[in-house]
Amino acid sequence: MLYRNLAEILGDRIEQGLYRPGDRLPSVRALSQEHGVSLSTVQQAYRELEDGGLVEPRPKSGYFVPQSRQKPALPMISRTAQRPVEVSQWDQVLELVSTPPYGEVVQLGRGIPDIGAPTLKPLLRSLSRLSRRQGLKELSYGSLEGEILLRQQVSRLALDSGCQIPAEDIVITTGCHEALSTALRAVCQPGDIVAVDSPSFHGVMQALKGFGLKALELPTDPLTGISLEALEMALEQWPIKAIQLTPTCNNPLGYVMPEANKRALLELAQRYDVAIIEDDIYGELAYKYPRPRTIKSWDEDGRVLLCSSFSKTLAPGLRIGWIAPGRYLQRVLHMKYMSTGMSAQLPQLALAEFIGAGQYEPHLRRMRAQYARGRELMTGWVSQYFPAGTRASQPQGGFMLWVEMPQGFDSQRLNRLLAPHKVQVAPGSIFSAAGKYRNCLRMNFASAQGGAIEQAVRRVGETVGELLDELSL
Repeated sequence: MLYRNLAEILGDRIEQGLYRPGDRLPSVRALSQEHGVSLSTVQQAYRELEDGGLVEPRPKSGYFVPQSRQKPALPMISRTAQRPVEVSQWDQVLELVSTPPYGEVVQLGRGIPDIGAPTLKPLLRSLSRLSRRQGLKELSYGSLEGEILLRQQVSRLALDSGCQIPAEDIVITTGCHEALSTALRAVCQPGDIVAVDSPSFHGVMQALKGFGLKALELPTDPLTGISLEALEMALEQWPIKAIQLTPTCNNPLGYVMPEANKRALLELAQRYDVAIIEDDIYGELAYKYPRPRTIKSWDEDGRVLLCSSFSKTLAPGLRIGWIAPGRYLQRVLHMKYMSTGMSAQLPQLALAEFIGAGQYEPHLRRMRAQYARGRELMTGWVSQYFPAGTRASQPQGGFMLWVEMPQGFDSQRLNRLLAPHKVQVAPGSIFSAAGKYRNCLRMNFASAQGGAIEQAVRRVGETVGELLDELSL
């Protein structure tokens, strides 16, 4: 659409600093003449940017870049051991996931989307209607591969990421966690080495630990992803069995790996004959349209196992994920049979109905805009409430912010001090096989519009300041 193209052009200019915080943006008439579009198209573009928190209107004055767009510096490029290590940190992960997400604690650490959007109501109605049917065959065992109606819808959605994946080549899983776990077991044996981005999703770290695999953490840029040079050196030096990463709207850094880097990574995997396990769970929540392509979209020999789910785009309680395992299809089916067997049919059918009725895309558009606004709010609060020198990521999608403090800071101790105030963050150490990043933390801005979230972030920032003051004594 014309207005989206224009919004993306203006958004890029703001992100690149061509328009600074407080600057007045070109008038509607000026942009109309510059780009040869109607006044209403420009107004729609500005509304899109306003929804994303990139501009603010001022009566009788026009549109401006918000002052709150003063951004912290980016986190440092990660430095890793460059050798395989065994994964630790289970106790810290257990503490995080054991905290009830909707209890008294303001849970900034969990990877939970906003599940209160009105665009989810048709899905709830589908679940209710299907559950009331008499003689439910859906209460019996389904197929190991998953319901064909849902696999067909997933196949259609995959086209947006550049993939042409037949429904028969897709396996429904119990969430993305099972997709990643079955992928690891399908291509690796205990003792094998898996190259991972660093920091990396703690669920994958614990899967490596549970399966007796070793992680080789790769230096990772907060804007472009893993170092391809470091990966090539690692492939030459170590018998790496698989590369596991989240290249699109990464968790926890939020970057989108450039297309050229994605293709170069695939070429490395082909040259050294290793599998790629691609986690795309946040891919559909990229703020820019169209969404970025997956590495899988260039895969011609079936070495990429593409994993995703609806846990972040819709609701984690559905427990519906999927994997397109390429050449490893039969191994993945065997691994799934040994773990969960068949996934529940009822939510699969409701979800297929929801997508087929055209209700998924409007929901995605709403959530992308909401999370883009949340990013601006959370980044502004970090600038306002955290000590000077704090660094923060610039996520290009999803709803996670990675925050970095000076070396010597302890985010695990931070959590202990926050507990009496009923606030919790995700300590950075759980995103590393070797327990690195104790000076970092991850925070969720999915529901950042709530006043309680701002007060919780303020409390985190003040406590960070107190701990840093102790370090300086």
